Amino acid sequence: MLTRRDLLSLTVKASGAAFLASSHLAALEDAEPDVKLHIGLAKVEIAPGKVIDTTAYNAAVPAPILRLREGVPAHVEITNDTDVDEYVHWHGMLVPATIDGAMEEKSKPVPAHGKLSYVLVPQPAGSRYVHSHAMAGHDLTRGTYSGQFGFVHVAARHDPGNYDREIFLATHEWEPYVTNDESDEEAFETPEQQQREREASRLEPDHYEIAYRSASINGRALGHGEPIRVKEGDHVLFHVLNASATENIRLSLPGHSFRVIALDGNPVPKQATVNILELGVSERIDAIVEMRNPGVWIFGSNDDVNRDQGMGVVIEYADKTGAPAWRDPVEQDWNYGLFSGGAQPPKEYARVPMVIDRTMPGLKGFEQWAINGRTFSEEDPPTVLERDKRYRFAFRNNSDDWHPLHFHRSRFELVRINDQIATGIGKDTFVITPFGTAEIDWIPTETGLVLFHCHQQLHMDSGFKRLFQVV
Repeated sequence: MLTRRDLLSLTVKASGAAFLASSHLAALEDAEPDVKLHIGLAKVEIAPGKVIDTTAYNAAVPAPILRLREGVPAHVEITNDTDVDEYVHWHGMLVPATIDGAMEEKSKPVPAHGKLSYVLVPQPAGSRYVHSHAMAGHDLTRGTYSGQFGFVHVAARHDPGNYDREIFLATHEWEPYVTNDESDEEAFETPEQQQREREASRLEPDHYEIAYRSASINGRALGHGEPIRVKEGDHVLFHVLNASATENIRLSLPGHSFRVIALDGNPVPKQATVNILELGVSERIDAIVEMRNPGVWIFGSNDDVNRDQGMGVVIEYADKTGAPAWRDPVEQDWNYGLFSGGAQPPKEYARVPMVIDRTMPGLKGFEQWAINGRTFSEEDPPTVLERDKRYRFAFRNNSDDWHPLHFHRSRFELVRINDQIATGIGKDTFVITPFGTAEIDWIPTETGLVLFHCHQQLHMDSGFKRLFQVV
């Protein structure tokens, strides 16, 4: 009989491969898994009397934090009590395609009313997360519209621990509906971008967006649930995750600043202090705040409407009481270049153009998206790339949308965002601005299929993706 120690030994000897046959796992029925995820219907009370019916992991939104150790194999067991197959994606982790949780990569689904077990080797260290990768289409209860998300914290072998405590915050919007109003995005845009969008709107087809009626941080709307209690002088490490299906966000904590130490869980070449955190869909920021402004404050969205919908959490200093205060922050230009080392990038092996276009609406009036003139089709052969070669992806966004762009099973390096050098920053997702350009360097290290897509659920469902085969 194969023992648990045998199983983990086999996993390590397989050169980091993180999947073993179910026949091996069957011999471990008497062993307790390291990670248990239960997919099921849940009622989330985001405010008194306001209950959201959704699907969640382990009956909680967000899921309880999964704490893993870098390089230490973990036996994962996922149970699905819903009526549909599900895909569980380990976002930002270097895992084999078989268990990555993407249908396009031929990952194994978690069958309806069934179970899936495997072993993964957590890597790299840092703030990762797990979420549904189901296609939602016009069903605004599935995929990332649902409550299926949670932090995965992969502990490094050596952590300097230069903070007093750490707090995990995951943002999410609820009660989605279809609209053609794009006014919410103007909060992110310069006057020049807004003017260019007005000009483009005369040429582009009408298109729909997703809007929401409520929002939360850690499953609670602003003012509901317990505040986060801190002490003056504390150095608090905030791990912030944008777990939205479609919305980029800007967050502030009045009277405080953030020293950003990592983006997408990866330490930045140059730490910088900012008063606004800006996160595209699925991005994570790790930032240390020195608590030096006693009071009761709102840590929340810079957008008044979004904050009124619930996007905020109360920060309460010891021995301080009263209504939580909000002050609009001094505007600051958020850009990746703040955290770059500024070095010139090395020469690439090959250049890969990636031109993004909105195309004519498809079924039910929803726009479609194309990369290099083609909307994704399962019939298209994947683009072949060679392992360990440096590919420079050159993006051009011909649309008026902000796109959070994500490579599965990979970590890439930013090179340039518009006209700004951004070298040295390791990411798994980055945001390209309306009508903007960007360059990234990706050195594929994992063979097999790799999915690239816009992490805006509506865009991904509308053909904004591409498949690569690493050999």
